[in-house]
Amino acid sequence: MKHINTSILFVTVCALFLASCGTEGKKDKDMNTLSFNAQQASAMTVVACHEARGDLSSLALAIADGFEAGLTANQIKEALSQLYAYTGFPRSLNALGTLQKVMQECGVKEEGADSSPLPAGYNALKQGTEVQTRLVGQPFDYKFSPAEDYYLKAHLFGDIFARDLLTHADRELITVSALSGLESVMPQLISHVRGARNMGVTKEQLGGIVASLRSHGLEAEALRCEAAIAAANGEQVPVTSPSAWPLGQPNTAYAQYFIGQSYLAVLDPAIGLCNVTFEPGCRNNWHIHHGAEQVLMCVSGRGWYQEWGKEPVELKPGVSVTVPEGVKHWHGAAADSWMQHLTYHANAKPGNSAEWLEPVDDQQYNKVK
Repeated sequence: MKHINTSILFVTVCALFLASCGTEGKKDKDMNTLSFNAQQASAMTVVACHEARGDLSSLALAIADGFEAGLTANQIKEALSQLYAYTGFPRSLNALGTLQKVMQECGVKEEGADSSPLPAGYNALKQGTEVQTRLVGQPFDYKFSPAEDYYLKAHLFGDIFARDLLTHADRELITVSALSGLESVMPQLISHVRGARNMGVTKEQLGGIVASLRSHGLEAEALRCEAAIAAANGEQVPVTSPSAWPLGQPNTAYAQYFIGQSYLAVLDPAIGLCNVTFEPGCRNNWHIHHGAEQVLMCVSGRGWYQEWGKEPVELKPGVSVTVPEGVKHWHGAAADSWMQHLTYHANAKPGNSAEWLEPVDDQQYNKVK
């Protein structure tokens, strides 16, 4: 946080200037245009992504960079408040607390312009329905859950999107940036990439989200966003890691012993430590390790490990298994989830080997719930 204190004067001047702008001209604001310049959009992208990731130390640095880029405290506050609808109240509140701390450290007292008051008789449901229709590109009704449908229309796209401190384009850039920081929400991320375009975020500005995430070391998040943009454009979607663990390359050398696609990333060749990624439904054949124990530690997603004649063990992040030498077993992803596990051999003897056996057929696999 040392570099934050060196920019107190600059931050304060920016905050005072932006605060002096007041709310004049808001009535003429184009809500379908990004109001941030390139540097501000980049800073807001990183702020939103770290909020979603729950990384408060990195978020503090990102907020300080946002101040240096000319974002006001109220703009950042508005973004962090909006994100409770996408990442939950706990992360939103933690992020707002971090904003308060950074403001104190930077000496930022002027918060900048705020949203205009809503007009008398404002109808949140009516306005939210119009905004949602524009974002989705057509009328949308979530008939499976009328209550959720009402919350989306009246509160998220009504109450929140009606606050004009941020434009609708701003809010979609923030949402795409945040969802890129979350695992296993690709359908929503793709939907909001399309929504961002409908709300005026340009192709170049969407690409700027990817570039900003990547330049700040958020490679998995950048790849996730890149894949969503490709899917929204109807292009071939690049396969990306479902987590911060590297995907590696298609596991072609062992493909004959797998049902489904797997990927292998060698992390430490000296000890044979690898990360194996299984797509949903992917599993390896029954096999036996001779002359070594195999250690598995699940780091992402959900899957299964099973020894011959025993009940399956559910693999979730943090679950580790030591496979005894000479025991017939298989492991792989759940049918509805990617799964990643680290693996290496322990107590290896010279000439150790793996004996590959019959596949885990669909009948066997479907019994595992």
